[in-house]
Amino acid sequence: MKVALVGNPNAGKTSVFNLLTGLNQKVGNYPGVTVDKKWGYFSHQGTDVELLDLPGIYSIYPKSQDEEVVFQVLSQKDHPDYPDLVLIVMDSTNLERNLFLATQILDLGIPSLLIANMMDLVDKETFEINLEKLSEMLGGVPLIPFNARLIQDLSHLKSAMLRVSLGSAPKPNTYEFIDFEDWKLGTNEEVALGEVRYKRIGQILSFCQPSTRLRSLRHQKWDQILTHPLWGYLIFLFLLALIFQSIFAWSEVPMNLIDTVFLSLSQWVQASLPTGPLTNLISQGFIPGLGGVMIFIPQIVLLFGFIFLLEETGYMARVVFITDRMMRPFGLNGRSIVPLISGVACAIPAVMATRTIDHWKERIITIIVVPLMSCSARIPVYTLLIALVVPDVSWGIFNLKGVVLMALYLVGFVAALLSALLFKGILKTREKSSLIMELPNYKIPRWSNLGLTVLEKCKVFVWEAGKVILAISVVLWVLASYGPNDQIASAIAKIPIPKESSQQAKYQLKVKSVALEQSYIGMAGKWIEPVIQPLGYNWQIGISLITSFMAREVFVGAMATIYSVGETFESDQTLLERMSHQRNGQGRPVYTLATGVSLMLFYAFAMQCMSTLAVVRRETKSWKWPVIQLVYMTTLAYISALISFNLLK
Repeated sequence: MKVALVGNPNAGKTSVFNLLTGLNQKVGNYPGVTVDKKWGYFSHQGTDVELLDLPGIYSIYPKSQDEEVVFQVLSQKDHPDYPDLVLIVMDSTNLERNLFLATQILDLGIPSLLIANMMDLVDKETFEINLEKLSEMLGGVPLIPFNARLIQDLSHLKSAMLRVSLGSAPKPNTYEFIDFEDWKLGTNEEVALGEVRYKRIGQILSFCQPSTRLRSLRHQKWDQILTHPLWGYLIFLFLLALIFQSIFAWSEVPMNLIDTVFLSLSQWVQASLPTGPLTNLISQGFIPGLGGVMIFIPQIVLLFGFIFLLEETGYMARVVFITDRMMRPFGLNGRSIVPLISGVACAIPAVMATRTIDHWKERIITIIVVPLMSCSARIPVYTLLIALVVPDVSWGIFNLKGVVLMALYLVGFVAALLSALLFKGILKTREKSSLIMELPNYKIPRWSNLGLTVLEKCKVFVWEAGKVILAISVVLWVLASYGPNDQIASAIAKIPIPKESSQQAKYQLKVKSVALEQSYIGMAGKWIEPVIQPLGYNWQIGISLITSFMAREVFVGAMATIYSVGETFESDQTLLERMSHQRNGQGRPVYTLATGVSLMLFYAFAMQCMSTLAVVRRETKSWKWPVIQLVYMTTLAYISALISFNLLK
């Protein structure tokens, strides 16, 4: 039995889907579009049911990809997902709006079952709905009350589905909600039909819902505060600070634990398995690549957990409302603010958070500019370079190093807005950008839905993006481990082997440094040196730039390897000291203020995160957008670094 689940956003459709299917869910995509396809399975009284969760919409008139998908599935009998039964989930506290979509689907003539959800809220608001009368006036279509928090209601729902599918339920009368042939409509046909439909709905509800419910005074008072032109923004900023402080603080321990586990696993494999290329591939390529996938899970769990809570409580709709006017001149809308702020923690979950943006153009622009927000992976790079080149100057409680760090974050945000403005003029679409939404009632979230939502996000990231990340990690390992012919071996043979055991560690570091320099990736560093010299960089920085395209924080590790040895370095010198003592061919310091600022701006703007590119590929269903992202951000980074170096040198 194939069943489609349809309803307005915030009607509780996801809760019904999760209750019916539990963990037995799958997520894919419809061919040719970026709309996710979500379905699950369950059995009841010997009948197997495949439940398709269609996107939440307000009307089946196709203006967006979501509405187009729903229209095609429900209107084309030869569609592979055409259902045997439609479950129409309605918010009982707002039947007028929900019946607009429900009656459109009933007009299609598909066997349907209406679900009057959130009946517990109806009881709290102390107003009555005559569901039997409503079912009768809709032509006899079956209609059942439902409370997602009551297990017995779930059993009643499953039984009602079987009765409708087996034909034992009362047959709805053959009718059309609107007699289209009797209406001679002009060019504005859809608007006229909408007015007629709402008028008919109002007539029906006057019999089934005698008293008109006024919005709760409690909800009104909260809205006066949370959507206030001043207090609304201040409360939102306070919550953001609280959320992201929690993400940084709470994710640090599990991320360090995951990092330690995979590092220990890599070292154990290296020590336990026979020496050879396969062992190196596993310990230096596969395991670190897998660790690079898993280490982001704590942030994904926390971020999407907080987003879920904001959405389920009804607060996220208020955030979208108050920020829409500010974001729209830049080609974005209110829903873009959540991914942009999320990008300060990590661009990966931030890109995934753009799914809340309905408009194609605004969602693509948000995805393209999100990585310009300075993420946590840039912090090690900023910290090292600021300590290296920025003078230690203080003004009371303020310090120049701290001001520079804050400036880098502000530069990223400004660059994101200006880039969005540019792409607003470049990207063309026939869709008209508008933000039509409701402010749902405030409610307590359902905690089981929280677990299922977070689990789904983690599965999507690990299984979809993880495959690409692992493949890229292996390729980078090969490029860093091998060179042409016997060039690496010849270079290592020229290194004097120390006779004293105390010098062995230094010798091994020297071997690694020389091997890296003579590898394919080291040769690439030498090859690109003419290109990066105008920025004030040498080949060592070039190697770090190349390796950083896997992940920005690799820069510090690459610098540590390159500068761990050298004739002029003392063994007890820190990485910072060794970098500060580095000289070029003219005997001048390599890391000057000009070079440092140039490098910081390059890392602020460049797309140096294969994980993000993999997720963008997953979210857009195309390599086109990650390639555009890589090209424009790298170009922006190069030009900014070039200008800053020449101004400061």
